[in-house]
Amino acid sequence: MMLTRPRRPLTISNFHSKSITSYAPKPVNSDDDDEKETQFIDTLINIVRGRRSWKAALNDARLSTTRTLKPHHVEKVLIRTLDDSRQFGLVLELYHEVINTGTLPDIYIFTAAMRSLCELKDFVRAKEMIHYAELNGCVLNVVIYNVLIHGLCKSQKVFEAVEIKNSLMKRGLKADVVTYCTLVLGLCKVQEFEIGVRLINEMIELGFVPSEAALSGLVEGLRRKGKIVDAFDLVNEVGRVGMLPNLYVYNALINSLCKQEKFDEAEFLFNKMGQGCLCPNDVTYSILIDSFCRRGEMDTAVSFLGKMADAGIKATIYPYNSLISGHCKLENLSMAQSFFDEMIDKGLAPNVITYTSLISGYCSEGELHKAFKLYHEMTGKGIAANTYTFTALISGLCRANKLTEAMTLFNEMVEQSIMPNEVTYNVIIEGHCKEGNITKAFELFDEMIGKGLVPDTYTYRSLITGLCIAGRVSEAKEFVDGLHREHHKLNEMCYSALLHGFCKEGRLKDALGACHEMVERGVNLDLVCYAVLIDGSLKQHDTKKYFSLLKEMHDQGLRPDCVIYTSMIDASSKSGNLKKAFKLWDIMLDEECVPNVVTYTALIDGFYKAGFTDTAELIFKQMLASSSLPNQITYGCFLDHLTKEGNMEKAMQLHNVMVEGLLANTVTYNILIHGFCRMGKFQEVTELLGGMMENGILPDCITYSTIIYEYCRRGNLHEALRLWDLMLNKGLQPDTLAYNFLIYGCCVRGELNKAFELRDDMVRRGLKPNQVTNNALVCGTCSK
Repeated sequence: MMLTRPRRPLTISNFHSKSITSYAPKPVNSDDDDEKETQFIDTLINIVRGRRSWKAALNDARLSTTRTLKPHHVEKVLIRTLDDSRQFGLVLELYHEVINTGTLPDIYIFTAAMRSLCELKDFVRAKEMIHYAELNGCVLNVVIYNVLIHGLCKSQKVFEAVEIKNSLMKRGLKADVVTYCTLVLGLCKVQEFEIGVRLINEMIELGFVPSEAALSGLVEGLRRKGKIVDAFDLVNEVGRVGMLPNLYVYNALINSLCKQEKFDEAEFLFNKMGQGCLCPNDVTYSILIDSFCRRGEMDTAVSFLGKMADAGIKATIYPYNSLISGHCKLENLSMAQSFFDEMIDKGLAPNVITYTSLISGYCSEGELHKAFKLYHEMTGKGIAANTYTFTALISGLCRANKLTEAMTLFNEMVEQSIMPNEVTYNVIIEGHCKEGNITKAFELFDEMIGKGLVPDTYTYRSLITGLCIAGRVSEAKEFVDGLHREHHKLNEMCYSALLHGFCKEGRLKDALGACHEMVERGVNLDLVCYAVLIDGSLKQHDTKKYFSLLKEMHDQGLRPDCVIYTSMIDASSKSGNLKKAFKLWDIMLDEECVPNVVTYTALIDGFYKAGFTDTAELIFKQMLASSSLPNQITYGCFLDHLTKEGNMEKAMQLHNVMVEGLLANTVTYNILIHGFCRMGKFQEVTELLGGMMENGILPDCITYSTIIYEYCRRGNLHEALRLWDLMLNKGLQPDTLAYNFLIYGCCVRGELNKAFELRDDMVRRGLKPNQVTNNALVCGTCSK
C-alpha cells in the first residue's frame, strides 16, 4: 500500500499535543457489534498480509454485507500491518494522526505503537505513552508492559525492565508467565544468572511453568559460567513442574557434569529424560559412552551402545572412537581392533582420531609394525596424520630405542607443515637424554622455545635426568638454579631426579642441601624424594640420617611406601642382618603395604646368600601365591645360587622355563655361562651362545669377557683372542675389566707385544689402565 502523506519527525513536545477532552466519544457498541467489528478488521488484515483473497472475504457469511470501510478501520489495519513490515516510523505517524483526531486509541494501537518505540529504542517516549494512556483512562493490560519489558531487555536495560515488572501490582496488574520469561532471558543476556534463578523460583511459587527458551537460556548461561552444580539444581527443580531445557542444552549440561566427574548427576539427568518428553539422541549416548570409557568402565560403555541400538538410534563414529580409545588405554588392543572392524562393517568411515587411538595403543605395547601398518593405511585413504598421530609414532620409536627413526619421522612431520607440540618435543628430548646425547636434547629444547612452545616440568625433568645419567650432576644443579632464577616452576619430580643423581654419586650431603633449597622455593618433599634420600643414606651407611629422614616423614604425615620398605629390607639383607630385614617385612605387612616383586626378590636374594635356602624357597612360594610374579632378577637369584652350587642341570631346567616364559635375558644367560666356564664345559658354553642368538638375545661385553677370562686362566690364549676379535666385529666396546683379562692372559703366555698392543688400544678407546693392568704388564716383563 503506497502512502503519499509526507513523514514528519515526532518530537516529545507534539507527541500528545492534542487533548481528547474536546472530542465526544462514540456510543458504546453492543457485544455483537464489537465481535463483528473485530472479525471485519481481522479479515482486512489477512487480506493485506496475503493470507486471504478479496473474493473469499466478500463471500464470508459471517460478515455483514452492510458493513462499510471507514477511516478508523484503515488506521487499525495500517497500525497492525505496518508493524509487521518494520515500518516503525510510519506506525508512529499513524498513531500521531489518531491522537490528533481526538480519538483515544484502543489497546491494540497502543501495543503496536509501544512495539515500534521499543524497536526504535525510544524508551523515554514509550514510558510517556503509558503515562498518557493511564491519564486518559485507557485500561491497559499486562501485554503492553510485556512489550516494554521485552524492548528494555533486548537493549540490555534489564534492571529498568525489572522495575516495570515490580510496578505492575501498583497498577492493579499481575506479571504473567511472559513477563517472567522475558526478564529471565534478558538477565541471561547481561550474565545476571543468579537473579534469573530467583525469578524462576518465584515463577514456580506462583504456579507458572517457565518456557523452554527461558529455562534453556538460564541453564546454558550457568553452565558456561562454570556453575555446573547450580545448573543441575535448576534443571532438577524445574523438572518437578514438568519442564526441561531443550536437548542441545540438556546434552551440554550432561557433558559438563561428566567433565567435572559428577557422574551420578549426569546419569540422573539421563534417566530423567526417559521419564519426561525429552528423548536422548546420538549425542546424548555419545557423551555418556565417552564418559564411561574415560573412567575405564568399558562394560558399561558397551552396554550403553546396546541401549542406543535398542532405542533405534544409529550410532555415529563418535561412540566408536571413545570405545576404541578406552580399550587402547586399558591395553586391550584386541577389543579395540574388534570395535574398529565393527564400525567399518556398519559403514562408518574411521577418521584421524580413530586411527591415532589405535596407533597410540600399538605403540604403547611395542607393536610398531602394526602401528605403522595403520599409519600407511590411513594416509593411503587420504586421511592426513595430525600432530597427535606423529607424536604417538615418535613416542613408540623412542621407547623401542629407535631414536634415528624417530628423528626421521620428526623431520618428516615438520616438512609436512605439521607443527610439533610440547608433548612431541618432550618425547624426542627424553629419547636423546636416555641415549646420552645431551647436546642434541638441549638443541631441541632451544628450538622448542624458539617456536613459542612452553616447556613444562616433564621437559625439565628429562633434561635433569639426562645430565645426571651422563654423570654431569653439578651441571644439572646449575640448570635447576637457572630455571629458578628465571621464575620457572619446578615440581617434586624435577627435584627427585636431581636428588637421585647426587645419591647415585654418593653425594648425600649435596642431595640434602638441594632438599633444603627445594623447600625454600616452595616445593615440599614427597614420598619419592624421601625414598631417594633414604636409599642414599642406606647406601652410605649413614644410620643417623636414615632415622632422621624417617622421623621427618612421620612428622609430615607421610608413611613409608613399598619402595621405601624395599630399600630398607634390601639394605638389611645385603648387610647380612636378616633378622632386621624380617622385622621390617612384618611391619610392612602390618601397615597393609603390599610387597612387590622387588621386595620379594631382595629378601630371597638375602636368604640365599646367607645360605638359608629353605627360607628363600618358602618366600618364593609365598610370592607365587600373591599377585607378584617373579621377574628375570628373581629367577636370576635362583640361577646364581644353583650355579655356585654347581647344580647346572637344575639351573638349565629353570632357565628353559624362563625361555618359554620369555623371561630369559642377557644377564640370565651370563649367569649360566659363568657357571659352565668355571666347570670348564666350553661345549655347553658354545651351545648357550648359539641359543642366545636363536632366541634373539644378544651377548654383551660381560658374556665375552667371562669366556675370555676362563680361556686365559686355562692357558688357551688362541681361543681367547678369537673371541676377542669376534666381540669387536660385533661392535661391542670392551671395558677395562675385559682388557685386563686378555692382557693378563697374554702376559702369562709370554705374548708381551700383544699385551702392550692391547694396552695402547685401551688408551685409544678412552679407557685408563688401572693398577691391575700395570701389575699384569710388570709381572709379564719381569718373568720374561
